Amino acid sequence: MSGPAFSYARPADVAGALAQGARPGAAFLAGGTDLIQLWKAGLAAHAELVDISRLPLAGIDLADGELAIGALARLSDVALHPRVMAEHPLIAQAIAATASGQVRNMATVGGNLLQRTRCAYFRTQGMACNKREPGSGCGAAAGETRQAALFGASAACVATHASDLAVALTALRAELTILGPDGERRIALPDLYRLPGQTPQIDTTLAPGELIAAVQVRRAAGLAARSTYLKVRDRASFEFAVVSVAAALRLEDGAVVEARLAAGGVAPLPWRLAGAEAALIGRAPDARAFAEAAGLAVEGAQPLADNGFKVELLRRAVIRALETVGATA
Repeated sequence: MSGPAFSYARPADVAGALAQGARPGAAFLAGGTDLIQLWKAGLAAHAELVDISRLPLAGIDLADGELAIGALARLSDVALHPRVMAEHPLIAQAIAATASGQVRNMATVGGNLLQRTRCAYFRTQGMACNKREPGSGCGAAAGETRQAALFGASAACVATHASDLAVALTALRAELTILGPDGERRIALPDLYRLPGQTPQIDTTLAPGELIAAVQVRRAAGLAARSTYLKVRDRASFEFAVVSVAAALRLEDGAVVEARLAAGGVAPLPWRLAGAEAALIGRAPDARAFAEAAGLAVEGAQPLADNGFKVELLRRAVIRALETVGATA
């Protein structure tokens, strides 16, 4: 295979990576499981690749109630970490539902969160796609919409976000440490992503030269005993979610005192189900409460011609996930 010429750099430290990554046309390369396939398909071309795979950003640490995961940690290492499995099983479950074992052994946490939002029209040259060719139109909006978003889409793009891990981390209220030429900043995970609006070719809020350094999850250990990741997909492995739900509850005296819910496969970004969460607080974890929460989870859905089934699928997936985590021990 041949393609446009590019330069390659492997900086020795983070400061060097940030300086080189800020150059026009530069892109960071870590595990490469997303970037390389896009490159091979002619969907990405950069003047310079900045290899950050050997930077010291792969730690997995738990201290003082906070889980800190370096952005360059491999998915498989995170999922199999004994304390992640014990104290944050929702993260381990979401990763286990991701791609294949071979991909998980290469893919990094930061790269997984930064997967491009896409659909079949993005991957197919010659079809209209505003993400691939701004201004060309959204072929999916009037075409095959089975996988299209229910929430947050626009006339310019109806694609859904692909990351399972991002859904789990959204439910757990994760934060990101971002490094860039202007220093360090910390943001809530949902603030990383942009709704498509009229500029769907821009997936994130990262500025040129910025990279994710770490993911932090705080105050979530009390949810470990009652958490689950449910992924509904067209085949058993290596498939994006049609609908997914990350759910976690904390109970005291037979009532819900904390609820975390997020959905995947239904929006251009991981979709937090805040209304459904609020409806569960103070309630007994029973069928009536779960049904009401599930009804709120689908409120505001805007299905297209072929994806109306997703509304009911999401509703039922929320109920099933809540039944799993709310079951009496």
